[in-house]
Amino acid sequence: MDPKSPCSIMRACGGCTALNRPYKKQLAAKQAAMEELFAELCEREGVAVDPIRGMGVTLGDPGKYPAPRGFRHKAATPFAPGKEGAVRCGFFERGTHKIVAVPECPVEAPGARQILNGIAREAERLHIPAFNEDKHLGLLRYAVVRCGWRTDQIMVTLVTAQRDLPHAQEFFEAVAALDPHIVAVAQNINGRPGNAILGEETRIVYGAECMRDQLLGCEFDISPTAFYQTNPQQTELLYRLAIDGMNLQQGDVLMDAYCGSGTIGLCAAKDAQDKGAGIMLLGVERNPAGIADARRNAGLNGLTRNAWFMADDATDYILDAADNNERIDVLSIDPPRAGSTPEFLEAACALKPRRITYISCNPVTQERDLHQLLDGGYRLLKITPVDMFPHTDHTETVAVLERR
Repeated sequence: MDPKSPCSIMRACGGCTALNRPYKKQLAAKQAAMEELFAELCEREGVAVDPIRGMGVTLGDPGKYPAPRGFRHKAATPFAPGKEGAVRCGFFERGTHKIVAVPECPVEAPGARQILNGIAREAERLHIPAFNEDKHLGLLRYAVVRCGWRTDQIMVTLVTAQRDLPHAQEFFEAVAALDPHIVAVAQNINGRPGNAILGEETRIVYGAECMRDQLLGCEFDISPTAFYQTNPQQTELLYRLAIDGMNLQQGDVLMDAYCGSGTIGLCAAKDAQDKGAGIMLLGVERNPAGIADARRNAGLNGLTRNAWFMADDATDYILDAADNNERIDVLSIDPPRAGSTPEFLEAACALKPRRITYISCNPVTQERDLHQLLDGGYRLLKITPVDMFPHTDHTETVAVLERR
């Protein structure tokens, strides 16, 4: 290992491919990539890609660009059997399913990796066999640790091939004792073949039903399977860009599509309320666990009177809304990596919201979708890249559109 390397396994791990590259150069490379990707759209609309917003810095700012550390507040590990009943954990080696042991990870929240390694030790001590994905034998498949950013709460989700485990209660209590900040331990059962981490059944086996964190002054309960951003510091920046782009006015109806736990919409509603502009929030999410969290979170933030959440497919819902000529003043879109669907975007244009904000974790599919929105009567006001995952080639973007 290079004594100057910030990570002992960076050559084997497929995660932080740019960890040894100066952060300013990382941001410059991402900026160039986004400018190239959106060149046609920007020329068509007469706008330029904003300077990328890094962690604690905007590209072009004078001064230092310190390398970000400890920003991933979600950490996970697969488990695999070793010799003589050993339980191995870590990261998959780049391009393989061979597990590389991880003593610590410089980009994960402090303490997260120690919990994951501790889970392997406790499983080995209690003779709970790790899952062999080739033979489809064993019990312990994955573990996921979520750490609060504004709070010190931690939630652990153990993924097992079946519900029943030897020494189950002792194991769950031992996991909870690995860190005094662990408030919840959940068991998710995934007996299906394949690489999907989570199965359909989840139960709390120790402590609270959720962990709690805060974003932009709002409180959020996060259940084990609900979506919550991995880098909360940059999430606040991402959401602030989207909320500013919404330009919410008194009496507006905001639709938060793909709303997850309700974080974007509730932050926007709270921000509008604090500025004296009451709005109606409508959140749509296919995952029922996310909707349950969103409804709970509306209560936590005193927004139950003007926030409604529906467990439905976003495309199905907006098609019905368009057919019924429902009123939507501002539409917030935060779809999965595959982007939105042509049907959703067509219906969105038919509803004619005044503004659309589109947060994307995959700018390639966003670029495709923006063409359809522009052809449907919208103009692009701005597009801002955000560095959610430093030391990788991943970039997220916020696009703001206005009805022509």
